[in-house]
Parts: sequence; structure tokens; C-alpha cells
Amino acid sequence: MAADRQRSGERIAKRIARAGLCSRRDAERLIAAGRVALGGKVVRNPAINVDEASVITVDGQPLPAEEASRLWRYHKPPGLITSHRDPQGRPTVFEKVAERLGYVVSVGRLDFNSEGLLLLTNDGVLARELEHPSRGWRRRYRARVRGAPDEAALAALARGITVDGVRYGPIQAEIDRQNRQNAWLTLSLTEGRYREIRIVLAHLGLSVNRLIRTAYGPFQLGGLPRGEVAEIAPRVLREQLGSKRRSGGADRRR
Repeated sequence: MAADRQRSGERIAKRIARAGLCSRRDAERLIAAGRVALGGKVVRNPAINVDEASVITVDGQPLPAEEASRLWRYHKPPGLITSHRDPQGRPTVFEKVAERLGYVVSVGRLDFNSEGLLLLTNDGVLARELEHPSRGWRRRYRARVRGAPDEAALAALARGITVDGVRYGPIQAEIDRQNRQNAWLTLSLTEGRYREIRIVLAHLGLSVNRLIRTAYGPFQLGGLPRGEVAEIAPRVLREQLGSKRRSGGADRRR
């Protein structure tokens, strides 16, 4: 796809994100703030098209040379926010991995108290590609809940559910085991709205006291220790992108 980009160009905000300097959204903010120049002239339109020959600077510094797209599995512990900045000063995922990985972005998010598999990449465009609903990738979780789940109510989640006027898509949910106070559930879904599992289970009268993501599409948490990262081989990434690959994504080599 690199040759295609050279012929047709791409938006300047996308090009900055592809260089791994920041996310595409942050690139748009840099442009709006007048901190980006094209050919020596400040630009404020993130939709301007550029090509490989374009000279782009941010705060007077040229963009870093593009690296090949890379993807990592990270076992997120609870107590970290999936954000580059937090107004409340809470510790972030990206602070924890910065020394090992440099600047990366996440594929989707896990909330502050959730744990488990979080995919990280140095390519903001690839991150959006892997999140795109067209992939139909299922997110799988294990949830520990307080209370005794009703099997019929859990089975009904497969048809979707509306909570406080918000429609949530199908969720596959099964009881793994039950004791006096808690039960462990296995759940899978493709939509992945913010705090979806917690909201839906609360609607069923179940309080989630632990939530672990075990898989994101074809990528598994497996035995990766908490707080550790493991790179996904480029060959595996190419195989998983396959025929559903969207434009750009994983071709970053010059």
C-alpha cells in the first residue's frame, strides 16, 4: 500500500500519526494550534493531502522517519487508565510502557479497574484499522460478579439489550462457576462500548468486582504475566489482517 499512498497522498494528520509522533486526534490538535508546517508554511487544516516528498515539521522539527508497524500484547493491571494524559493524575498505561516501547497508542481501551489484554501499536492508523467494526472481531472477557446470575437473563443478552435508552448489541454470556457470594462468567461481544459489560450486568442486578479481557479478535492474553508486553510477529499480523485489510494500516516500510 505504500506505493498507493505515494500516488494518491494522504491527509497530513494521518501522516503525522503514521510517523508515530502522536495519535491522529492529537495530530489534528497540533495542526489547529499552528504547530505544524508544510514546506515551511504553517498549516491549520488537518485534511490537507501530502505525499512522501512533502516536508512536514512539528514545532520546527522534522517528523521522525517511519518505522515498520509493530503490535504488542500488554497485560494491563487494574489501576491504570488507558490515556496519555489524565486530569486526575492517575497512573496511565503509557507511562508504564514508555521506556520499553516508546510512543504507542492502544487498540481500544480498558477502563481503570479492568485488566487483561490490551493491544498496543506504534501506528495510530493501524490501531484504528484493528478497531474498525468491519472486522467483526470478538472481545472475550471473564467477569467475577457478586450475586447469583439468572441463566435465562444471561441467555437473553444474545439478542441485545437496551439500558437507559442505549441499545447494546448481542453478548454471549455463560456461567463458569458459582459459589455463595460470587460467580465467574465468560462473555464475548463485538461492539465494545465504554463500560458495556459493567453497565449491562448491573442492569441484571450483578455487580462486577473483577473484569479480565482474555482475547481481542485472534490475539490472546494467554499466560502473559501481569504488566508484561510481548510483540506479535509481523508475519502473524499480516496473516490476521488478510483480505479485510483497510487502506494503509500495516505498510509503513519505505
